[in-house]
Amino acid sequence: MSESPSPGSARRAKPQRHAVLLRLDPAVHAALARWADDELRSVNAQIELLVRRALDEQGRMPREAGPLPRRGRPTTDGP
Repeated sequence: MSESPSPGSARRAKPQRHAVLLRLDPAVHAALARWADDELRSVNAQIELLVRRALDEQGRMPREAGPLPRRGRPTTDGP
């Protein structure tokens, strides 16, 4: 029999992330991939970082936007 979580311990549901198809010049993609590799990020994570920086610099970052996902492997819920 499992216990139901108490109201204070329930995790907040993660907002759904949107997939975006982005067409890039092959040379731009290669440069972006090298940059991401230098910083130990995926190309996707590098693009999100750059978009967030641009939004923040222009004062357009929505207040309700969550933080960047943590780097590294996702944590797993142990038994």
